Amino acid sequence: MNTQRSTREYQRLDREHFLHPFTDFKALAEKGTRIITRAEGVYVFDNEGHRILDGMAGLWCVNVGYGRRELAEAAYQQLQVLPFYNSFFQCTHPKAVELATKLAEIAPGNMKHVFFTNSGSEANDTVIRTVRRYWELLGEPQKSVIISRKNAYHGSTLAGASLGGMKWIHDVGAQPIPGIVHIEQPYWFGEGRDQDPAAFGVAVARKLEEQIQVTGLDRVAAFIAEPVQGAGGVIIPPESYWPEIRRICEKYGILLVMDEVICGFGRLGQWFGSQHYNVQPDLMPIAKGLTSGYIPMGGVLVGHRVAKVLYERGGEYAHGFTYSAHPVAAAVALENIRIIDEEKLIERVRGEISPYLQKRWRELGDHPLVGEARGIGMVGALELVKSKSPVTLFEERGKAGTICRDLSVENGLVMRAVGDTMIISPPLIITKAEIDELIEKARRSLDQTDKAAKGAGYK
Repeated sequence: MNTQRSTREYQRLDREHFLHPFTDFKALAEKGTRIITRAEGVYVFDNEGHRILDGMAGLWCVNVGYGRRELAEAAYQQLQVLPFYNSFFQCTHPKAVELATKLAEIAPGNMKHVFFTNSGSEANDTVIRTVRRYWELLGEPQKSVIISRKNAYHGSTLAGASLGGMKWIHDVGAQPIPGIVHIEQPYWFGEGRDQDPAAFGVAVARKLEEQIQVTGLDRVAAFIAEPVQGAGGVIIPPESYWPEIRRICEKYGILLVMDEVICGFGRLGQWFGSQHYNVQPDLMPIAKGLTSGYIPMGGVLVGHRVAKVLYERGGEYAHGFTYSAHPVAAAVALENIRIIDEEKLIERVRGEISPYLQKRWRELGDHPLVGEARGIGMVGALELVKSKSPVTLFEERGKAGTICRDLSVENGLVMRAVGDTMIISPPLIITKAEIDELIEKARRSLDQTDKAAKGAGYK
């Protein structure tokens, strides 16, 4: 049973014992943590009773919202029947088979197989192993180089962080492992706003072709990218980008990996982001929305091209995890997919809620602090700038974003700051009235951030 303690006592114990992810431990110890105690719908509540609209759906994951008793019941029922068994030693269990079958049913094209993991990070570790195993079985083990993008995020394990292109993560004990290179990202506002977006999209995509030629086709195994870069700041590629990437991958015969950890399970108004962009990948890492974050689970959806080689060439694939296809996680995932399907959340996102969210979100583009308001599906970003005309960025990058993030939470809204880019990714169940609340609180936070910047003399 939960022990009820005061906020100060929780903060003391947290400071003394809990090392948080992606955290400046010294700074957090001085400030103290916010104690989240319960959640319902699109709201979380802290230990002092404050209600906060969760504009980030946890970490991009609580797609069906908080407090779904059906998911708790699915876990409870499975715990009573088979709380755990592994999928090693030529064994399986009903929920693993049912979930794999359901994923094959909703996945695009010929993706009829899945390798289960416990997280998106582990899924991307599995991508590296699977890509290299594929080429080894074809007798081309030298084809081991994977091309990724700068500012991409593919997890925080050593392999996942290596695939990612965030230098600030690499600098903290995560120097990329060999065989991974990074090319430019399709970040129009940050790196190409003086160009036509369509031309910029094609030019950035062709960096892939240039890198293949520099590295050598005999060494390049695959290209990996998120449909929309999430943790990088909701970087939405121009419409010209993905068709050119698809053309290049097909021309050179390299594997295409689309990281669906964030975009999967409805976030862009389709089951998967690759469907939104009409691209057929060979491998798709998944996690987050698979269980709506109610219990850890991830995986890699595998297309026919790769699966055929794995099956026909034989030999043990020496890779896996104790909790791969955990029966309780599988039961929750199945129920979560049922909810998304039966409540028609994807259709609702595509036809009703996303258009409304994007309309209201873009209204924030008129704020004097906002250089660009962009979004797609159920994600959005605001670029905070020192000046709108001409666009001038803040000299001390990230300070305005941090102020806005903290003010936003004080105003009862979770927005995330990526440098000076504010981002959102609310639960798919959010209502129009709750979107109105989100926009009102975001605007209030922008007003207060603008005032604070002027008062501090850096705007």
